[in-house]
Amino acid sequence: MTQKPIIKTELPGPKAKQIIEDDTQYVTSSFIRYPYHLVVEKASGMWIEDTDGNVFMDCNAGIATCSTGHCHSEVVDAIKKQTETLIHMGGFIYCYRQMPDLAKKLDELVPIKAPTRTYFATSGAEAVEAALKLAMYYTKRQRFISFIGSFHGRSLATLSLTASKKIHQVGYMRKLLDVTHVPYPTKLHSPFANVTDDESASKATIDYIENIIFKTTTPAEDVAGIVVEPVQGEGGYFPAPQSFLKELRRICDENGILLIVDEVHGGMGRTGKLFATEHYDVEPDIMCMSKGIASGLPISVCVARTSIMNWPRGAHASTFSGNPVCIASALKTIELLENGLTENARIVGNYLKDGLIKLQDKYDCIGDVRGIGLMIAVEIVESKQTMKQTPELRDRIEMACYQRGLLIFGGGGNSVIRWAPPLIMTKENVDVALDIFDQAMNASI
Repeated sequence: MTQKPIIKTELPGPKAKQIIEDDTQYVTSSFIRYPYHLVVEKASGMWIEDTDGNVFMDCNAGIATCSTGHCHSEVVDAIKKQTETLIHMGGFIYCYRQMPDLAKKLDELVPIKAPTRTYFATSGAEAVEAALKLAMYYTKRQRFISFIGSFHGRSLATLSLTASKKIHQVGYMRKLLDVTHVPYPTKLHSPFANVTDDESASKATIDYIENIIFKTTTPAEDVAGIVVEPVQGEGGYFPAPQSFLKELRRICDENGILLIVDEVHGGMGRTGKLFATEHYDVEPDIMCMSKGIASGLPISVCVARTSIMNWPRGAHASTFSGNPVCIASALKTIELLENGLTENARIVGNYLKDGLIKLQDKYDCIGDVRGIGLMIAVEIVESKQTMKQTPELRDRIEMACYQRGLLIFGGGGNSVIRWAPPLIMTKENVDVALDIFDQAMNASI
């Protein structure tokens, strides 16, 4: 029998309302909190149960993090086993086998041919921040280039790179780092004239970097790194045009700049390859991963060529670097990704995308469907003729999905719905999700 969401109470239910009230009073007001106020009690696989017993299909995977689904039995077993022998010791001071085990595995897997080393942290922002410090140390330069729509974290250093939403910047007075932002190449929102497709948008951005930025405000000889997401995350799930990363690689090679690839959102099997960079046949100098690497446990990594990650003892570290429990989860997660889940993301992702494209034909307010693997965006617009963004309609659709037991999440400019389900999703799950999404669309327009 096909599993479907089960909604037993009004939403939010009575137990959830009390928790929401306490949350509002005692927890920081800076947390986003979706307008539908889901209060999660437990989860398994694709399914989440709230505190009132309502069951939802999760198509955002804890914000693209629970790659193997919620509480995967093999991941849970690996975590339990590790907690029985060693939970924490302080990997920046002491050695234990788990760190080199994961670092060796990443050295085998990352699309960097030269030998690599790995820095361990706990969040995507920390991994990116490590990459920035490393790039400055190695190049003896202090400037960076990032892209409009990018999200690299909310710490003061990574916030200098982030350029996706105004709310991230308001009130913080000044940027910590010297960062120049340039347009991410996409036909849909390109500020350049004569852009007819994504490849011409790529050419326009590359020309802008080389012939405007380098010759005016940001000399190439002062730039330590170019930081890029192969598929923009919060920016709206825009895959880079095929030529773009190769052109960035060329620019970096010609000017002594490091190419820093942020795979925090798009890495670890989400795009149907282990790393999104692999779709572009490009070697980065530094890579950052987090989110899906450990099925929900807090760990991140910054991987770089050994010749680059050659900073001295004490140059950078963290109390929780390389936590052995998190590493155990990461190693099991990678094993599951290699043994079928990455390929499943490709197959089921194509099936989901095809289904969404059919709905695009049905609804004039779906202006674009894009993405790779199980990283797919639906752009909600006024009409296909105007392509004007309509965040209010996006929000109504998101709420209508929630009321019917489907969890999706908005983001990406003003009116994007992002699909990032667990990589265990099946075609049967897709059929259920698309049916609910169709109902929600119809009820919202």
